[in-house]
Amino acid sequence: MTFEYSEEKVRSLDWNEHIQTRPGMYIGKLGDGSSQDDGIYVLMKEILDNSIDEFVMGYGKKIEILISDLNVTIRDYGRGIPLGKVIDCVAKINTGAKYDSKVFKKSVGLNGVGAKAVNALSSYFKVESIRENVSKVVEFSRGELTRDFKEAPTAERNGTIISFTPDTKYFGNFHYISEYVEKLLWNYVFLNNGLTINFNGDRFYAKNGLLDLLERNINGDALYPIIHIKEDDFEVALTHLNNQYGEEYHSFVNGQNTTQGGTHLAAFRESIVKTIREFYKKEFEPGDVRSSIVAALSLKVEEPIFESQTKTKLGSQHMEPNGQTVRGYVSEIVKRNLNNYLHMNSGVADSLYQKILSSEKERKDIAGIKKLARESVKKASLHNKKLRDCRIHYNQNHDRRLDTTLFITEGDSASGSITKSRDVNTQAVFSLKGKPLNSYGMSKKVVYQNEEFNLLQAALNIDEDLENLRYNNIVIATDADVDGMHIRLLLLTFFLQFYPDLVKAGHVYILQTPLFRVRNKKKTNYCYTDEERTNSIKKLGPNPEITRFKGLGEISPNEFKNFIGSSMRLDPVILRKNNTLKEILSFYMGKNTPTRQNFIIENLRFEEDVVEAMT
Repeated sequence: MTFEYSEEKVRSLDWNEHIQTRPGMYIGKLGDGSSQDDGIYVLMKEILDNSIDEFVMGYGKKIEILISDLNVTIRDYGRGIPLGKVIDCVAKINTGAKYDSKVFKKSVGLNGVGAKAVNALSSYFKVESIRENVSKVVEFSRGELTRDFKEAPTAERNGTIISFTPDTKYFGNFHYISEYVEKLLWNYVFLNNGLTINFNGDRFYAKNGLLDLLERNINGDALYPIIHIKEDDFEVALTHLNNQYGEEYHSFVNGQNTTQGGTHLAAFRESIVKTIREFYKKEFEPGDVRSSIVAALSLKVEEPIFESQTKTKLGSQHMEPNGQTVRGYVSEIVKRNLNNYLHMNSGVADSLYQKILSSEKERKDIAGIKKLARESVKKASLHNKKLRDCRIHYNQNHDRRLDTTLFITEGDSASGSITKSRDVNTQAVFSLKGKPLNSYGMSKKVVYQNEEFNLLQAALNIDEDLENLRYNNIVIATDADVDGMHIRLLLLTFFLQFYPDLVKAGHVYILQTPLFRVRNKKKTNYCYTDEERTNSIKKLGPNPEITRFKGLGEISPNEFKNFIGSSMRLDPVILRKNNTLKEILSFYMGKNTPTRQNFIIENLRFEEDVVEAMT
C-alpha cells in the first residue's frame, strides 16, 4: 500500500507538540521512575540545572526542593528570570541566556530546551520569578498557557520558583524513588562547594568535593587513602578496593553526571594506566591496573559538546577557548599529580603494586579456563537453549534511549510464558535449569567453570567491563515463594560478588508479578498485594472470581504480556550505605546459619521485604 505525498501531508508542529511527539529527543526514555535515568528524574534535573547555573555564577547559595503528591517544587535564590521574558524562557523553544557565555560560563544548560521540555511534558507547570521585590507568575498545562498573572509587589527574595507535575499520559503510574533523588542531590553538592540543598526537610551539604562523594559511595574496604587531585577545571578522587572486581566511575562535566562517560573518562582511564606503567617501569595489562578501581572525576568546559540532549556522554575533543585537547589536559594533570603522590607515599605505592600483581596472577590463573569457556560458549550459542535473544541490544543502540531487557527465569514453564508473550525486538529470556550455585566466597574461576554462570555472563557480554553490556535491564523473574526467593538471593550473590558495578549502575531489577486475579464477567483486575485484592473485590461487587497465582508458569502467555509491557512493575536492586558488600554477602549467604535463622524468625515478613533488607 502506498500513500500520497501531498501538501496536506506536510505538518508544522508547535514547540510543545514536537516535544510531546518525540519526547525521547529531549529527555531520553520515559519510564515510571523504577530506573534512575527515567524521564521524571530528567525533568527534575533540567530545572535544577538552571538553579545550579545561577549558583555557579555567584547568585544564591541555597536551593529548596519539595516533592509532594507527585508534584515537584524547586526554589532557588538566584537572579530570577527577567520578568518580561518569563513566558518566553519556559515556552519558546531555543530561548534563554545560556547562549551568552558572558552571562553563563561553563554551563550545562546550553540549548534553551530543558525548561520547555518540562513544561510540555507536565500536566501542571507553574513558574514564579522574583526580581527586586516584584513577582511574575504564569501557569501552564502541557505547554499551553492557562493563567498569566500581572506583575505584583512581594517581600520575597530574588529567585525562581518552579512547580510541575509530570503528565501521566507520558509517564504512566509513576513514582519517585527517594534514593535516586538523593543521589542526584548529593552529586550537586559534591560538585558545588558551598551549595546547600534542602529536600523534604533534609539538608544536603558537602565540604570536600569529590573526596566526600567517593567516601559516601565506597561500599567496601579501600586499599589506600583516597587520592584527591584538584587543579584548574579538573578534579578527581580515586582509590582501589580490596576484594572487589570491576571498575567503578562517577564522571561529570559542568556538573552533569555523564553516566556514559565520554572523552574525559577515556582520557582518565588511559592516563592511569600510562602513569602507573611509567612509575613501576613495567608494562602491566590495563585491566590489571584498573581492576577494583573506584574514581570520581569532574571537568569544566566552555561550550561542551554532548552526544545527545540528555548530556550523558561528552563528545568534546578540545578544551575551549585554549584549544588544548581534553585527552592532553586530563592526562597531564593526572600524570603529574599521581606520579608525585606515589613518590611521596611509598606505602601506598607498595600496596598498589601488590594489588596489581594479585590481579595479574588471577588473570593468568584463569586464562586457560576462560579460553575453554569462551570456546564452549561459541559452540553453545549456535543452539543455546538457555537464551531466547532479542533483535536490538543496548550496546548497539547509539544514544541508548531504548530499553533492552533480559529476563532471568526459573524452569521451563515460566520461561515459556515469558518467551511467548515478550517483545522479540527488545526483550530476551535466559532460563535457569534450577537453583544456581551459591558463589559466595569463591574466586572468579567459578564464572567460567560453572556452565550456567559462564553462559549468563556471555549473554550479558560483561566479561571485560560494562562498555559492551547487551541489555540495560537485567530482570530476575522468579516465583513469589521460598524457592523463588532463594534463587533471587543466589543470583544477587553472583552479581554482587563478581559484577558489583552492574548493580551500582542500576541495571538489576526484580520483576513484580501479580499474586491474584480478581474478575467478573465485565472486568479483570490483577492485584500485586492483599490491599489491591481487597480494593478490587469492593469495586467489582459481590462474588467475583479470585485466582491465586502460585508460580509464573501458571500465568498464560496472553495474560503475561500485560505484566512485561509498558506497565511492567520493577523493583530496582539498590545498594544501601549501611553495610559493605562483604558484610551483606557474609550475613545472607555465608555459614552463620544460627544468626541468620534468628534474624529470619524475628523479621518474618513478605518476601519482597527480605529482598529490600538485603539490597
